[in-house]
Amino acid sequence: MPTRHDIRNVAIVAHVDHGKTTIVDAMLKQAGAFAAHQLDSVDDRVMDSNDLEREKGITILAKNTAVKYHPKDGGAPITINIIDTPGHADFGGEVERGLSMVDGVVLLVDASEGPLPQTRFVLRKALQARMPVILCINKTDRPDSRIDEVVNETYDLFLDLDADEEQIEFPIVYACGRDGIASLTKPEDGTVPGDSTSLEPFFSTILEHIPAPTYEEEAPLQAHVTNLDADNFLGRIALLRVEQGELRKGQTVAWIKRDGSTSNVRISELMMTEALTRKPAEVAGPGDICAVAGIPDIMIGETLADPENPIALPLITVDEPAISMVIGTNTSPLVGRGATGKGADNKGAVKDRKVTARQVKDRLDRELVGNVSLRVLDTERPDAWEVQGRGELALAILVEQMRREGFELTIGKPQVVTKDVEGKVHEPVERMTIDVPEEHMGAVTQLMGVRKGRMDNMSNHGSGWVRMEFVVPSRGLIGFRTEFLTQTRGTGIAHSIHEGHEPWFGALQTRNNGSLVADRSGAVTAFAMTNLQERGVLFIEPGTEVYEGMIVGENSRSDDMDVNITKEKKLTNMRSSSADSFEAIVPPRKLSLEQSLEFCRDDECVEVTPEAVRIRKVNLDARERARAASRAKHG
Repeated sequence: MPTRHDIRNVAIVAHVDHGKTTIVDAMLKQAGAFAAHQLDSVDDRVMDSNDLEREKGITILAKNTAVKYHPKDGGAPITINIIDTPGHADFGGEVERGLSMVDGVVLLVDASEGPLPQTRFVLRKALQARMPVILCINKTDRPDSRIDEVVNETYDLFLDLDADEEQIEFPIVYACGRDGIASLTKPEDGTVPGDSTSLEPFFSTILEHIPAPTYEEEAPLQAHVTNLDADNFLGRIALLRVEQGELRKGQTVAWIKRDGSTSNVRISELMMTEALTRKPAEVAGPGDICAVAGIPDIMIGETLADPENPIALPLITVDEPAISMVIGTNTSPLVGRGATGKGADNKGAVKDRKVTARQVKDRLDRELVGNVSLRVLDTERPDAWEVQGRGELALAILVEQMRREGFELTIGKPQVVTKDVEGKVHEPVERMTIDVPEEHMGAVTQLMGVRKGRMDNMSNHGSGWVRMEFVVPSRGLIGFRTEFLTQTRGTGIAHSIHEGHEPWFGALQTRNNGSLVADRSGAVTAFAMTNLQERGVLFIEPGTEVYEGMIVGENSRSDDMDVNITKEKKLTNMRSSSADSFEAIVPPRKLSLEQSLEFCRDDECVEVTPEAVRIRKVNLDARERARAASRAKHG
């Protein structure tokens, strides 16, 4: 078959924070993607262009770039299309989509941490797709690096995932992505490769081991839509890989939709990626990754084909969702009133507020266009929808994006998506890998025991740290991370990955403490906080506007307590209400969006606005809550 030797398509896959985006930065700089005067002004992690990605330090969306590599032997330049994929399993749909565009993968593994759960996840996907793998041991300069052991652990992982002989004979590159240095010779632990000053060995290994795209001569056009983007002038842009034939600007092609129907459309714009920009092009051939405009309703997984001989490519399939949460309009008394609750003082902040059911539904429908791993289902209520995704983080990221766009929402407690297998309820389970100092081993084991976790493996590398592997129901991990970090004094590292479904594990008791619930509306006073802080941990500051049913803290006991947090100090004959009080207020515990979702019990939900995140009872009226509890108790 004819081969295009001027192109290589490769995805860089790894666990979270093993250095994918950093090594892509170095590749762009060394391949001449930036002019000399631009190098000093280029940001670190330039591929993480999303605000949330920069804040959280993780890649959320799979993105592509392209570099022109000039071989040292003076041959013709070769275009290397690079897909930078997320390392977090919650964004697995992005990984699967990225792998559909490439012919091979670079597996990046940290020289100290070794293969972790998400390494297993992304590698399993690559092996299932029968792709060649290059192993890159990154961060060799870490003081605690253990290169030989990590290579052996990676071999064990390949064997565990049933790799065949051809796949297990992978080349190994040793690199320090931050310094932009790679070598084929193993350096000493804790050192940068000494026989190289650039990524040249890394580039040459990609050219040698990643196969060039092949195609059939005279075959009709076939191009697969793998991603979507938007432009203010061009409208919806479809990112696609041309499998067969040629795609030209102005050409009329057959658009084969997800339901199998076909219609003819015209390609109004054709663009090719060069470094971080898209440049107009006239033609894209087999193996090229390009972007086209002119088809406003095109969706991921669809095919552009020859109008006279339309042949569809297989749709992109992703793993089933494991976690769901109900997202609806804000139904609290402070809806549309800004951070302080005083609408009149906050007109500027609330002008572009999005609070209607139609606006929320339109936004969720827009998210479905580009997010293949998300599902939106109707509920009994017209102003709330069940949103299903891979994990808690993926759903929290969606909510965070919506609140930044001006939406006010009510978010239900995360639940697991169950399956019925032979008449029995099965729930999703996760494989949890935990690294902790030895002294916290007992606390972690106890924590997992309460959550019905089953220990599968334990290893001690002799450095004072222990690695434990548990299989635990996904339900048990809702609310786990906050408690885990508390128990391990912030030193523990925990990562999980979906491991399939197992029969229902039974009832779980994950949160032992009840809530402190405001029993009336008003502004929080320092006097009331001083009296209440010995009852538990408070979440709010003096002056904050509260309403009946809003959760203001965590009770030190297991039951809920209704409290008056707006109580004022009364004037007496002896002293004035403003007299000095020397009792210090304990600083409140500020909960992030993810922590608030973890904190929720079944009868609680989270109110999210652009300025504030509040936890509240689903039923705000205390008497109705008491009646409901009584009915539940007595059946």
